[in-house]
Amino acid sequence: MALPKEPVRAALALVVVCSALTLVVGYADAQRTSDRITGDPGVEDALRTGDRSPVVASRNATTVVATDSNAVVSDDGAAPRAQAELVAFGPDGRIYYHGNEHTRYWDVDPVDGTEATVEFVYADHLDPADCDGAVCTESGVERVNLTTGKRTAVFSRITPGEHSTRWHDVDRIDDRRLLVADIARDRVFVVDAPTGRVVWEWDAQSTFDVASGGPYPDDWTHLNDVEYVEVDGREAVMVSLRNQDQVVFVGLDGRLLEEWTLGADDDHDVLYEQHNPDFVPAERGGPALLVADSENRRVVEYGRDDGEWVRTWTWTDARLQWPRDADRLPNGHTLVTDSNGDRVIELDREGDVVWTAPIGFPYEAERLGTGDESAGGESARALGLPDRHAAPGDDSALGRVLSAIPPAVRNGVWYLLPRWVGGGEVLALLALLVGGLAWAVLEYRWAERTVELRSPLRVMRR
Repeated sequence: MALPKEPVRAALALVVVCSALTLVVGYADAQRTSDRITGDPGVEDALRTGDRSPVVASRNATTVVATDSNAVVSDDGAAPRAQAELVAFGPDGRIYYHGNEHTRYWDVDPVDGTEATVEFVYADHLDPADCDGAVCTESGVERVNLTTGKRTAVFSRITPGEHSTRWHDVDRIDDRRLLVADIARDRVFVVDAPTGRVVWEWDAQSTFDVASGGPYPDDWTHLNDVEYVEVDGREAVMVSLRNQDQVVFVGLDGRLLEEWTLGADDDHDVLYEQHNPDFVPAERGGPALLVADSENRRVVEYGRDDGEWVRTWTWTDARLQWPRDADRLPNGHTLVTDSNGDRVIELDREGDVVWTAPIGFPYEAERLGTGDESAGGESARALGLPDRHAAPGDDSALGRVLSAIPPAVRNGVWYLLPRWVGGGEVLALLALLVGGLAWAVLEYRWAERTVELRSPLRVMRR
């Protein structure tokens, strides 16, 4: 039975117009505030204009945020995530420091013995002419005094490619040695920074089959975090193998401490492509691991019971999208970086959000004066932290539709789309595409003319 032209045409036109209006309104709303969900002041506007009035709530210390970027490129400020930056929010809530000299910013760590100096990991995409015609990246570490703005180069190397070869983490061991998470070569190495000499190395291929994890060799382990730790009285290196869904511990003899491994390949109930695990030692209620469990949209902590890892704490809310860092602070609060949520948040001991910094696509955050990452904090078990799961409001029709999408697909879509696109805008975009395509197909079938691909082109009437 033939479809009635005019009613169907009117219905499709209504779908297309309403969807387009939803996208226009969403974009316009994003221009009025950098965070339309919380209504916080416009951090992005302050970064662009140089305004130094308070833009976030006050805190008792400076908070430093390193931001990643996404595939959206914009020169007019419409897509804040196209601009990677290092930002420090002062205790009074104003922007204390802002730097955007590099293509990407990743790990950021306080420098011992200083009050306002940090070391950060960066990546700069180089011109192929500087790399013998190939695509390449400079990955490295710089030190910056947040008060004076003075930057000092620490160590760098040229890595091939761009997207899955940029170092995400470097951990300082002492005044000379750096522990590097070499994502480009799926290895961890210790380098004597002043001389550039590699003094220790562990290659993931010495332990793991290349059939595991991601595609080999393009993005096999996505080795994104390292930490120099002590377990069972032995010095060891903790390594986050994102694509293997595991956090592993390697002895200085190069052997895997198998009894300490957390997670297993594709065992997504434990971890699902995690970022930035932090080790909490026994003297602070551990051993425990605080992990940004990214694709599971949660922050989790695991403690040791009789030589096994047991989940001891879970936190999420209806808005958490793609956490990539979590630090336990000395006061028992937890500092969480939600990349796709465009925010850094602080949770109190009850799991309530007590501070928010809305900023485009953050990767990692540090609260100065609290130690490196979770070094000054206690385990969730020692603090008696309660679990917190998504609020009931997440059971809305929109929430159910979005939750039905596989996490990796959903987070990939959020990563690619501009920051102002939320759940409603995604549905509007899908409706616009489906409705527009259906309309075009029907109009073609209803048309009195057809197009035949011949040489020469002929237009014929039916």
